[in-house]
Amino acid sequence: MTADRPEPNRFAPATADLRWQQAWDERQTFRADDTSLKPRSYVLEMFPYPSGRIHIGHVRNYTMGDVLARYKRMRGFEVLHPMGWDAFGMPAENAAMEKGVHPGGWTRANIANMKAQLKRLGFALDWSRELATCEPDYYGHEQALFLDLYAAGLVYRKESTVNWDPVDMTVLANEQVIDGRGWRSGAPVEKRKLSQWFLRITEFADELLEGLSGLDKWPEKVRTMQENWIGKSQGLQFRFAPLAPLAEPVEVYSTRPDTLFGASFVAIAADHPIAQAIASRSAEAEAFIAKCKQGGTTAAELETAEKLGFDTGFKVVHPLDPTWSLPLYIANFVLMDYGTGAVFGCPAHDQRDLDFARKYGLPVTRVVAEGDSIAPLFEGTEAYTGPGRIVNSRFLDGMDVTDAKAAVIARAEAEGWGEGKTVWRLRDWGVSRQRYWGTPIPFIHCQGCGVVPVPKAQLPVILPEDVTFDVPGNPLERHPTWKHVDCPMCGQPAQRETDTLDTFVDSSWYFLRFASQPGDAPFDAEAIRKWLPVEQYIGGIEHAILHLLYARFWTRALARIGKLEVKEPFASLFTQGMVTHETYERRNPENGQPVFFSPSEVERTADGATLKTDGARVEVGRVIKMSKSKKNVVDPDEIVARYGADAIRWFMLSDSPPERDLPWSEAGIEGCWRFVQRLWRLFGVADASATGEDLPLRRKAHQTIHAVALDIEALSFNKAVARIYELTGATEKALPSADRTAAVRTLLLLVAPMMPHLAEEAHSAFAEGLVADASWPEVDPALLIDDEVTVAVQVKGKLRDTLTVAKGTPREELERLALASDKVQRALDGAEVKKVIVVPDRLVNLVA
Repeated sequence: MTADRPEPNRFAPATADLRWQQAWDERQTFRADDTSLKPRSYVLEMFPYPSGRIHIGHVRNYTMGDVLARYKRMRGFEVLHPMGWDAFGMPAENAAMEKGVHPGGWTRANIANMKAQLKRLGFALDWSRELATCEPDYYGHEQALFLDLYAAGLVYRKESTVNWDPVDMTVLANEQVIDGRGWRSGAPVEKRKLSQWFLRITEFADELLEGLSGLDKWPEKVRTMQENWIGKSQGLQFRFAPLAPLAEPVEVYSTRPDTLFGASFVAIAADHPIAQAIASRSAEAEAFIAKCKQGGTTAAELETAEKLGFDTGFKVVHPLDPTWSLPLYIANFVLMDYGTGAVFGCPAHDQRDLDFARKYGLPVTRVVAEGDSIAPLFEGTEAYTGPGRIVNSRFLDGMDVTDAKAAVIARAEAEGWGEGKTVWRLRDWGVSRQRYWGTPIPFIHCQGCGVVPVPKAQLPVILPEDVTFDVPGNPLERHPTWKHVDCPMCGQPAQRETDTLDTFVDSSWYFLRFASQPGDAPFDAEAIRKWLPVEQYIGGIEHAILHLLYARFWTRALARIGKLEVKEPFASLFTQGMVTHETYERRNPENGQPVFFSPSEVERTADGATLKTDGARVEVGRVIKMSKSKKNVVDPDEIVARYGADAIRWFMLSDSPPERDLPWSEAGIEGCWRFVQRLWRLFGVADASATGEDLPLRRKAHQTIHAVALDIEALSFNKAVARIYELTGATEKALPSADRTAAVRTLLLLVAPMMPHLAEEAHSAFAEGLVADASWPEVDPALLIDDEVTVAVQVKGKLRDTLTVAKGTPREELERLALASDKVQRALDGAEVKKVIVVPDRLVNLVA
C-alpha cells in the first residue's frame, strides 16, 4: 500500500481523487494522438450549455461515455474523447438583462466553474481540444463554412413570418410565446414578415430520409421521429374552381384525396393572397387577420390553439361534382408556409377539421367506414383517422384507402384539375436570430451592391462585447461603430448584417472541430477521414430530432461541396434515461400554492419527511425528473465531497438500464460508497506469494472478463456492474491461492473504467505506471466453457434444493443425488415418489 495513505483499511477519496486527477493532467494521459497507428475510437457525449452548474443528468451522461472511452483505451484503441461548450444562446442574454452582467463574462465564468466540476469527477477527457462556440477561433470558422454553403447555393435570404414582440422589439422563438404574449414583456405578440437567412435542408430531404436505413445502431424510436419530421408523403395537388364573384381558384395539397366526398369547407391562411385581397375590401376580414397574427407561427402551436375562422361569403366548386359548392373560410390554423396555404376540411376524419366544423355548424359526413359504422351522418366528438373501406363516396365506395387515393389522383390528372405529387413536411432551416449573443452572420448590406458576403480574408467578424442591454432590442442594431463598414465590392458606406446564427448551427459541426483544429481552416479533411464518423454518440432523447437532423444535414452539405468524405456523422447513437428524485412540498397557507424544498433541506425517514430547520412535516411527492423549479435536485459537488467521485460514478452505472430513468436515493449512494470500501479492503489482501489453485474461481474470473467486455460494448453498464458484484463475492469467499490473487487483480482492471481513482490507488501499491494505461485482462477461451452446472431440484413443482454437478451427469446419477438431499427428504416427509422427471444439466422434478 502507498506510504501516505492515512487509513490502510479505508479508501480516502478526498486525497486519492485529486492525486490521480493531477497525475492524468501532468502526463496528458487522455490526449488523443493524431499520428497514432492504433485503431481509432471517437467517443462523444453531447456537449453542455454552460449554465453555471453541472447537474446529475450530466454526471450520468458523461460517466457512460467515460467508461466506454477508458475501456477502449484498455483494448488498444487510440481514443478521442473531447469536451467543449455550446456557449451562445438566450440564457446568457437573459442573465445580462436580469443581473446586469455581460453575456461573455457570465458564460466564461460558468465554463470555468463547470470545467472544474467535470475534472473533479475524473472524466478521461482530452482537454487539449476544448472549444467554446462563443470564441472567435470557433465561430470564425463557422462563418467561413457558412460562406462556402452560400457560394454553393445552399444559403439564401427571403421574407418569413416570425413572432415579434413590439415592446422588447425582438423576434421570439415559439417557446417564448406564452398564451399569445411575449414571455418577458407580456405584450401581445404579432406575426411579422422579416427578411431571414435560410439553409436549403430540403434539398437533402431524400438523402436524409434514405440515410436513416443505414443507421442500424441508432434507437428505432429516434429514426422514426426523424422520419416523421422529414415527412415524405404522396398526395394530390389540385384546384377548387371559384364561384363568382370569387375570381381566383384555390389551390390545395392533400395527402387524403380519398376523403374528398367528405369535404365541408375550404380554408386559407390569413396571409394567403386571396385573404389579403378580401381584407382590402372588408374591415371585418382585416380585423380577423390581425387577430390571427397574434397567434403562434408553427403547426404544433396551431394544433392546440382554438380553431377560429372567418366566413368570406365566397364559395368554391367541388372538383368531383360541379353542382356542389363549399364555403371559403380564412382560418387561424392554416399556415402559408405549409403546402399551398390552403386546405379542404373533412371533419369526420381529421380532428382539427372536426373541431372547426362543430364550432361553425358545418356538415360532418363519414366517408371511411369504422367497422360496421357506415351511416353518412358522423355524430362522434373524435374524428376517425384509422383504416377502413370508403363509403358514401360514389365511384369510390368499397375501395380501401390506398386504392381510393390512386383513383382520385388518376381522375384529377385525366380531367386536368390536379396532379399527384410528393411533398415533404420538412421546411428549409431558418437560421436568423435577432439576438446579440450568437455568431454574426457574415454579410454586408450595400445600397448599391445589395447583400454582399464578407471576404474570407476579413473573417472572423468578431462580435463586439462593448454593448449594453438597458434598451430593448438587439444591441448590435444600435452599436455606434460595429455595424458601419465599407462595402467590400464598391467601397461605399454599408452596414453589417445584425442577425446572428441559430445556436443549432454551432452544434451542427462541433464534432468536426474536435477531430481537427488547424488555425487557418475549420478542419483538415484527412484528419476528419481518420476520426469520423463518431463511433459512439451519447445524449438525451430531447435532441432526437433537430440537433441530430441538423448535424446530419450539415455533414452531408459539406460533403456535397467537397469539404468532407463522410456523410453520416454518428455511427452509433445512445439516448440515456434521466435521473429522477421524489419531491418535497407543503402548501402555502396564504394562497394554497405548493412550496417546494430541496433534498438537503429535508430529513427523510420511513415515516415520511420533515424539515431540518423546524421539524415541520412535508409531503413526499412523485418521483420525477430533477427540476430546479421543483427543487428535487442533488448537487454533484456535495455528493463528491461526501463520498468521492467513484461512488457517484458507480451509482450512475448500477441498478437501472442506462436507457431508462434512474431514481436517485440516499440509500443507493450509501450502498455504492460501501462497495468502494469493500473493494478497497479486497484489493489490500491480495497476496502475491500465495500458491495453489482454485479452478472454479479462475473460471469465474475469466467468464466475468468476457461478459463485462460485452456489456460495456453494448452500453449495458448495469449488467456489467452486476457481474462485478458476483465476482467480488466469489473472490471474498475463496481461500488464499494464486487464483484468488489473480482474481483480485482482475477485479481491479475490470472496475478501472468505472472507478478509476480507486483502481489507480490500489494499482500503485504493486505496479509501475498508471492503470489508465493498462491493458484489458486477457481471456482464456477454454475457461469460458463450464465443466460444472447447477441443477434445480423440485418437489411437486417447488424448488427445494440445487445440485452442483459435472456437466453431462447421467439421469440416474442426478435422480440418486436428488433423492439423497436432506432438503428434499424433509419436503417429501415420507411421501412415496411416484414419478421422477429429469432434464439433463437443468432440472430434477419429483412427483410425490
